[in-house]
Amino acid sequence: MRPGRRTFLGAAAAAAIPARAARVDWEEVRSRFPWAERQLFLNPAGWHPMPRASVEAMKKYLEFKLLGPGDGRGEWAGGHQEEAKALFARLINASAGEISFVPSTLVGENLVVAGLGIPGGKWNVVIDELHYEGSIYMYRSLKDRGLDLRVVKQRGGRASLPDYERLVDKNTRLVACSLVSYLNGYRADVASLSRLAHDQGAYVYADVIQSAGAVPIDVKALDLDFCACSGYKWLMGDRGLGYLYVREELHGKVLRRTQFGDRQFSDFDYHAYPGDTPDPEYASWKVRSGAGAHYEVGNVANVVAAGHVESLKLIHELGVDRIQEHVRPMVEKLRKEMPRLGYPCLTPEGTPSPTSAFVVAKPDVYRKKLQAANIDAKVEWRQSRVSVSVYHRMADIDRFLNTVS
Repeated sequence: MRPGRRTFLGAAAAAAIPARAARVDWEEVRSRFPWAERQLFLNPAGWHPMPRASVEAMKKYLEFKLLGPGDGRGEWAGGHQEEAKALFARLINASAGEISFVPSTLVGENLVVAGLGIPGGKWNVVIDELHYEGSIYMYRSLKDRGLDLRVVKQRGGRASLPDYERLVDKNTRLVACSLVSYLNGYRADVASLSRLAHDQGAYVYADVIQSAGAVPIDVKALDLDFCACSGYKWLMGDRGLGYLYVREELHGKVLRRTQFGDRQFSDFDYHAYPGDTPDPEYASWKVRSGAGAHYEVGNVANVVAAGHVESLKLIHELGVDRIQEHVRPMVEKLRKEMPRLGYPCLTPEGTPSPTSAFVVAKPDVYRKKLQAANIDAKVEWRQSRVSVSVYHRMADIDRFLNTVS
């Protein structure tokens, strides 16, 4: 049986959380994103515009790098890394000690896979066709090295629980999926997947890059073992820094440390040179605690962390539930009107995410219409993905629909 899990938030994760606004003035929020006045950008699921305060924080770090300490610049030397980690932990109902920095979402997933000893022995891994393309590439590559890979087929834009049940068994080591699919915005029933996997002794990983900051996430309620994301999508930050969540009791026990570096220890001391404290070993140190001590290796992008802090503060100020409520009418209008204009919807009905996908029979014509109107929405294959965020208003959706009609 798996050990019990802690459900309280660490003191560090509870610190520095901004007060939730009594009400939200969405036009004022829009003014924090100057990009919104220069282009109708309907691809925050690809990369989210950064709020002005985040860019200003990054400038403060760069001023420290340019001018050195003094006039308050020294406080930015570390980019406020720990504050970023605590803010993200609070966002997903984790403790800061369960969060490690990673360079990207896929690095986090790779760390989980390697730490679980995959591929190896009798184990199998179960994924679905709606998982991220880079993840599918990773698992298919491991299949070439002997992994028993089992893939749930999507049906109508969903990966159904009964299809998972036919593939998960007592030899399943990991069930991996995207909480919200980058392809069509489908939100997986991760809580049910967790019950299924845990009943068979397996673990569950979720890619949350298309959900963290846009839809509510509670890793305890979902009973997730691992999840990861980068900060440049719905977390409204920049590339090069992300977060890996690992349930606390799994550190170093179930999930092995597979990479080693100087972020995992403190108080390093030599014992081999003149004046050194004598010791049988030529060097000694203290091992740090928490997820970072297991999975972080080298340097963290301080300038990106500085921006993440302000973006995460904004998300907490607005509240993910209110962000979701703000975009819902716009999303519903897109999913209702696009099929009437000849673009069938690929997103399952009732999907509570800000992302929708549509079939585009003539993508080149569609692209030209968007370019002529200074509108950016993702167009790939014969599909268009349209995503809506805090800086959008209903007039933006009307403008887009008129353009592609």
